[in-house]
Amino acid sequence: MPASNPSSAIRSTAPCSSTKNAAFSRIPARPKSNRRAVLLNAVPNILSGLAFAAPHGLGHYLRAHYLDRTFHGLYRWNTFDTCMLIPYFIVMIILAFYGIHRYQLVWLYYRNKKNAAKEAPSRYPEGQLPFVTIQLPIFNEQFVIDRLIDACCKLDYPRDRFEIQLLDDSTDETTTVAQQIVARYAQGFAGMPAQPIHYIHRTNRHGYKAGALDEGLRTAKGELIAIFDADFVPPPQWLMQVVHHFAEPHIGMVQTRWTHLNRNYSFLTQVEAILLDGHFVLEHSGRHRAGVFFNFNGTAGMWRRQAILDAGSWQHDTLTEDTDLSYRAQLAGWKFKYLQDVECPAELPIEMTAFKTQQARWAKGLIQTSKKILPRLFATDLPFHIKLEAWYHLTANISYPLMIILSALLMPAMIIRSWGGWLQMLLIDFPLFMASTMSISSFYLVSQKELFPKKWYKTFLYLPFLMSLGIGLTITNTIAVMQALFGHQSAFARTPKYRVHKKGEKSMAKKYRKRLGFIPWIELSIGCFFTYMVYYAIATENFFTVPFLLLFVIGYWYTGLLSLLQGRFDRFALGNQEMHEKPYPVGI
Repeated sequence: MPASNPSSAIRSTAPCSSTKNAAFSRIPARPKSNRRAVLLNAVPNILSGLAFAAPHGLGHYLRAHYLDRTFHGLYRWNTFDTCMLIPYFIVMIILAFYGIHRYQLVWLYYRNKKNAAKEAPSRYPEGQLPFVTIQLPIFNEQFVIDRLIDACCKLDYPRDRFEIQLLDDSTDETTTVAQQIVARYAQGFAGMPAQPIHYIHRTNRHGYKAGALDEGLRTAKGELIAIFDADFVPPPQWLMQVVHHFAEPHIGMVQTRWTHLNRNYSFLTQVEAILLDGHFVLEHSGRHRAGVFFNFNGTAGMWRRQAILDAGSWQHDTLTEDTDLSYRAQLAGWKFKYLQDVECPAELPIEMTAFKTQQARWAKGLIQTSKKILPRLFATDLPFHIKLEAWYHLTANISYPLMIILSALLMPAMIIRSWGGWLQMLLIDFPLFMASTMSISSFYLVSQKELFPKKWYKTFLYLPFLMSLGIGLTITNTIAVMQALFGHQSAFARTPKYRVHKKGEKSMAKKYRKRLGFIPWIELSIGCFFTYMVYYAIATENFFTVPFLLLFVIGYWYTGLLSLLQGRFDRFALGNQEMHEKPYPVGI
């Protein structure tokens, strides 16, 4: 975080601590009317992007705040300041390391571009395609199940070489809907011949999604297993684009890139799409190209059955059973491929509560997987860079509890650091800020440039909100991470599927909305606290900290308000863009 300046803290109304140097007691306080004039003049300047122009001009501001050495050397650290700044800098340094890792992923992406997986180097002979089982795990998905089955039955693949398993754990009327749809496609109808589709229903949810997949695997005929969640719509060519990569006998899993059916539905879905694009473009591609471990995303991918069995099959002791199995399979010696050019469209959550449910499940599951997998991984003789990348990947969500600590320390740290002088701030605070915060901006800008080479610059509009949304998820994800660290088990919380594509469509699945609880009110309260911090920073002319603090205000208020209002603003879409079968062009 960019720190403030020495002379502004001297003029502030709140002392840094109760034991400041006595010399400061002789410094005259700025009159209240003068402080009020500063505030009234500063607010319009900030809103217009000219926050640095103080009431008497930019030159006067710089001289008064950064060149005036009248009180230089008077301040001395005390115990209180030390107790505040040590944890503050520890948190900032840890966050900076994770930020530097984002830069490294971008570097790996471009450095190993020649290793990108495109066409399969070898292909199965005609007439000898392997048998494929397509597994569709669902739970209370009555509004999207027909779309999913229809897409899978239209996949371009010989009908005697594949089967579809609908693995239904539903507890509502989805069971009736699903059975009727399966029976219809199994018998065939006008324009659709009979399909090799089977309905498998469990009367309990033992193991949740992992349990359903494992149950289906026992009766599956396929040498290869493709998996699609209920909100995905695989294009007809998907199977043929993927299957030939398994002609290489050492390939255990192939993951394809998610695209977004309702990317342009609302501002929230636009930001969600950018977040996922960063993961699928830079994280997956960067790791795959560098030859380190990466993970199956639970859907839109295909497994070799033997790789699943060699890894110990599906296990349900974590909420991210896909990542868990991925690491166990790679530890068993299987190789993975990521196909960035092969797309599989899916539906994004349109409500904040649904999005937060999804993110909390992923955050908790990754920490659970790290506790389970990392000790086993570090005990191997694998190269150090593979172990280090796995550490960064599986522990990244520890940054959420650190953000809580940072939020609590920002106010005292801002006051204390203002006494240190601009040189110390330039040499310490600014590099940490660039590493921990600006890496997020560059990371997602690069991913959009790869996907949208002609219009990626529009991403600048979303960057502040993207960073704010990450901050706003702090409370929910911190609870999830702490539960994982302390071994608290919880049910697999599914992400509600709404089946909305176009702007203005209303959801048919309102009954699947999650209960709100008290979390949104905590988020709004913290947003109010940071609003006061913005006021304090303006009142003391610490303008450099204001943009950073505003990210916290926007983030906590945005997540809190949208959670309380549920779906009332989810139809405020951007522009008048048409929806397409293929949401956006391939980037490379």
